[in-house]
Amino acid sequence: MISKYKKLQNGSDIRGVALDGIAGEGVNLDKKAAADIAFGFAKFLEKNLGKEFSELSVAIGRDPRLSGEALASAFAASLTSLGLKVMDAGLASTPAMFMSTIFDNYKADGAVMITASHLPFNRNGFKLFTQNGGLDKKGIAYILEEAASSTIGDVSLIPDLYRQIPLMDDYAAHLRAIITKALNSDKPLEGLKITVDAGNGSGGFFATRVLGPLGADVSTSQFLEPDGTFPNHQPNPENEEAMNSLRAAVLLHKPDLGLIFDTDVDRSSAVDEKGRAISRNGIVAMAAALIAKEYPGTTVVTDSITGPQLTDFLEKGLGLKHLRFKRGYKNVISKSEELNKVGIDSQLAIETSGHAAYKENFFLDDGAYLATKIVIKAAELKKQNFGISTVIESLAEPIEAREFRFPILAEDFAAYGDKVLTELEAFAETQENCSVVKPNYEGVRLDFGHGWLLLRKSLHDPIMPLNVESDVNNGIEEIIQVVSSFLEKYDLLDIGALSK
Repeated sequence: MISKYKKLQNGSDIRGVALDGIAGEGVNLDKKAAADIAFGFAKFLEKNLGKEFSELSVAIGRDPRLSGEALASAFAASLTSLGLKVMDAGLASTPAMFMSTIFDNYKADGAVMITASHLPFNRNGFKLFTQNGGLDKKGIAYILEEAASSTIGDVSLIPDLYRQIPLMDDYAAHLRAIITKALNSDKPLEGLKITVDAGNGSGGFFATRVLGPLGADVSTSQFLEPDGTFPNHQPNPENEEAMNSLRAAVLLHKPDLGLIFDTDVDRSSAVDEKGRAISRNGIVAMAAALIAKEYPGTTVVTDSITGPQLTDFLEKGLGLKHLRFKRGYKNVISKSEELNKVGIDSQLAIETSGHAAYKENFFLDDGAYLATKIVIKAAELKKQNFGISTVIESLAEPIEAREFRFPILAEDFAAYGDKVLTELEAFAETQENCSVVKPNYEGVRLDFGHGWLLLRKSLHDPIMPLNVESDVNNGIEEIIQVVSSFLEKYDLLDIGALSK
């Protein structure tokens, strides 16, 4: 039982297979697992908050996945059987679930969002919160260990301990208030045309309950209806098909701005008025530019796959500082919080995937909050007859950029990956055409003058991703030739992707 539930841990999230439907994937996240994990969460809250079960309240929300309602019901029944009070938010977003611990009319002791982000429809999972933010790996491990000892059986919901709450109405009102205050108007978005792509996830509310009521024309928005089969495209700002779908809509309808969310709305990216994607380096640059005047010199913490062009934009263009750290949204957030604790101002932690966490917003990675700040800027620029593209027009982009993913075939894939990285660094020290970049916090990063590469281990999977960028045509091919000659000797590393 313990090993079964431990396998559900995915860093600081819990994820598993909740529905049959994809060959070879057996269900390991069913109603029984949900009930047991609820028990583990109750034990965590009891221990960390010093309260009895009867004194605790938990808010529950879900994305539109087909398995979400059943898992939410089992989670709620388990909690009420233990004596906890349950507030059911229904269809919600991950950031809104965190805010249920903050809003005065709820003040939940804990919150759970039932989601698997952008993963396939048959997956699901849990993101867990207290007022201090999302739980870390240690907290999740504790919950799963307690879940394995649960004796919760087939219990029924206790109605007296359960109520439904209009959390998304309150959260939408919260975002509207931010916009109206910033723009000093009750209808500040009149004349602004915005195309929202929710990918049939939880993000449609942003068009209908935030932008529309403030006067924006959202008539060209697409895939706003929640649908757990995700019939149109993957709800994922990193997905090329998804971004191209929004770009096509922007080029067709010519709005002032396009916005796209992932399934549970903790990530977002944008498309400017010219139909160009604001993603990866672009979304980092945009998020930073929106606070540069308010927080001069602040340190922006990013993941490891950003390039020197972004550093130049942040440091030379905006006068900020750039700390390139590690992949993983919890990693960049934790690093930013750490800097603040030692007296170094850091107002933004952001991954190129679209996870953006502002200090002013509880260091919550909130795609709707980032979108709100972008909308405010777009409205300000509209009055001056400028487009949102002007915010990051000086950001240079590499001429070439590619990512490769190499499966590790070794049984102890973590140790094998470490061996490859150690030996790559030693190899690079002997080469004349590249140098090892230091400090570097993840994998091995090599500078080739006209470009760079980063080879690292995946956070959770037996994979070694390789990111390569170049400022000259065919520069990636030259870099690949160097790294191929080194990697081809590792029989348990599948580098076949390099030849494609």
